[in-house]
Amino acid sequence: MIRRNVIVLGCQWGDEGKGKIIDLLMEQANAVVRFQGGNNAGHTIVVNDHKTVLRLIPSGILRSHVRCILGNGVVVEPLALKVEIDQLEYSGIEVKSRLTIADACPLLLKSHILLDMARETGALAIGTTKKGIGPCYEDKIARRGLKLSDLRDLNTLKTKLDALLDYHNFLLTHYYHQTPIDLESTYAELCQQAIWLVPLLTDVPLLLAAMIAKHDKILFEGAQGSLLDIDHGTYPYVTSSNTTAGGACTGTGVGPLAMDYVLGITKAYTTRVGNGPFPSEQDNEYGALLAKRGNEFGSVTGRPRRCGWLDLPVLRRALLLNSVSGLGIMKLDVLDDFAEIFICTHYRLGDTLLTMAPSDPNDFAACIPVYQCLAGWQEPTLGLKHYEQLPDLAKRYVAFISEHVGLPLDLISTGPERQQTILLREIFH
Repeated sequence: MIRRNVIVLGCQWGDEGKGKIIDLLMEQANAVVRFQGGNNAGHTIVVNDHKTVLRLIPSGILRSHVRCILGNGVVVEPLALKVEIDQLEYSGIEVKSRLTIADACPLLLKSHILLDMARETGALAIGTTKKGIGPCYEDKIARRGLKLSDLRDLNTLKTKLDALLDYHNFLLTHYYHQTPIDLESTYAELCQQAIWLVPLLTDVPLLLAAMIAKHDKILFEGAQGSLLDIDHGTYPYVTSSNTTAGGACTGTGVGPLAMDYVLGITKAYTTRVGNGPFPSEQDNEYGALLAKRGNEFGSVTGRPRRCGWLDLPVLRRALLLNSVSGLGIMKLDVLDDFAEIFICTHYRLGDTLLTMAPSDPNDFAACIPVYQCLAGWQEPTLGLKHYEQLPDLAKRYVAFISEHVGLPLDLISTGPERQQTILLREIFH
């Protein structure tokens, strides 16, 4: 089977390590397309002990032959993008000549950020990154938002911006009792940003159609994780976009029949950032050890991640939602010191035993995890590159996961570096 168009996405609540795998696979591909989210999602890539944290720029940017594309499903805050471009180019990575942005991307404003910050107070806080992502998507759905294409006509832009800021300022002043945003200074900033941003804009669906016709190999990059999907995640504790495989189509303008393969990424355990239910969370010494060994802090926010055992009902739900073809298991080495390793195999909801996380958020919050205990290998796996090198009990652990979710393993990550990976199957061919 030919595999040229591959989707890589997370099968938990994000932070699975997708960035490392995307960077690794881009050695074989021509282009990478980000299809949702904004600068609230960070991908960390480690090459030769040098760590690069990406926020908006796709994870193929470290490969000099790769074209990096932001699809229409990504919300773009120009200042944040400019800062990220400047940081990468200062470190010697050419960005602007290889970066293409959909002109249909929603334009994220400072007022979106202020609205997000105002909302994230009190008991009803979702636990967002306060980057303005939710309010920007909200304006898109309400059909009052601006798009990057509006930067091409600065006269019309000011009229549209005036109307939008009038609405934002009403909320900021009358509802949240915050300081309003000034129209003139905001417009002046956008005019300056348009100078460098407009030349990067194009019709991305048309571009991708041409690349597919040439049989280029394209990787579609997801941000966050499947259980944060606005439609299928643990609502309301979710992000504001479609993080599942369907979002790769709507967020880029590529039809579903063009997609050849879906690689699902999961940690060997489970983490979550922000509020919301987390059945297998370990608020104890196990969770503390996972956090310490896994360095579980947000790459963008620095927030500590909640940690727990691997949750198979969550993983099965993600595999169902995404038509996942094969599985990648990350951070296996984090479990090296555990004498016993628990896996949540089922949930108990009242008198019912569930194999899959329920779609009803209230039911999900009421689920009690059912665990199976496996013996830990207590041998180092850090940096191993061949399956045969794994301890037998580590092989048993990954085989248990594969068997219980009914999917083959494509790769196992044994460390943060690009090459600290066991590749079991070729993804592109």
